[in-house]
Amino acid sequence: MNMRKITSLTALVSFVLLMLTSIVLYMVPSGRVANWAGWTFSGLEKGDWEALHVNLGVLFLIAVILHTWYNWSAIVTYLRSRTQALKIFTPDFNAALVVTLLVAGGSLAGLPPMKTIVDFGDTLSTRADIAYGEPPYGHAEYSTLVDFAEKIRIDLDTVLTALTEAGIKFLSAEETLGQVAANNNSTPQKLHAIVLSAAGKTVAPGMMPEDPPAGLGSRTLVVLCDTYGLEITYVMQILEQEGIRAAPNERLRDIAANNNMDPHSIYRLIYAATQNR
Repeated sequence: MNMRKITSLTALVSFVLLMLTSIVLYMVPSGRVANWAGWTFSGLEKGDWEALHVNLGVLFLIAVILHTWYNWSAIVTYLRSRTQALKIFTPDFNAALVVTLLVAGGSLAGLPPMKTIVDFGDTLSTRADIAYGEPPYGHAEYSTLVDFAEKIRIDLDTVLTALTEAGIKFLSAEETLGQVAANNNSTPQKLHAIVLSAAGKTVAPGMMPEDPPAGLGSRTLVVLCDTYGLEITYVMQILEQEGIRAAPNERLRDIAANNNMDPHSIYRLIYAATQNR
């Protein structure tokens, strides 16, 4: 076997697989939703894809370092001038450096097309969050049944009875919702639906909840309105009357930052206005 060939082919294969995991993670729902709804792709959970991405990245890095070592003479040739003198800042190297710095600088400064790529990924994740369903609060699957009952404002006995009658097995109320779901081949989201149904608290689709949903800051006003069936023109009027500067496709976290507020305050303002309408 030839180590030079093995290194090059390892770099190629790991690069292809790394791109695959990058594409999947670019479109995947946020962690709180993926864990809550039991999201999988090709039989793998988000944590599995993240582990693959990290370890393939490490393998690719090692392969690139070895590839550089084995091909050092060729790389040095790229850095030689026409007189064969070694020169790092050749025109070709400068061009590569400029392109890299432009992408890095544009990403940090939030300039297009780098910002467009990031925003599109956020939009895909937000749409996926809405499609799969948000948890009642961030990472609810890590709460014990006791804490879960308290946070969703349903009596603990009602929660335990509802789960038991649905055939869900658990050892104690100190088990987390995620553990109970995993042990019963279910998802935290399905257990939540069972409890809500038993308590008569099933929320109608599109109904704006009183408590702000998790991941609120990443949503634009348009997405927020689409989610809860609100008229964007009406919401814009509400914000304008309160002296809040905003654009329909602007994310709530950016609106909040530009107006010295937080996204939850803006949400509650909209909620109060729509309830009194």
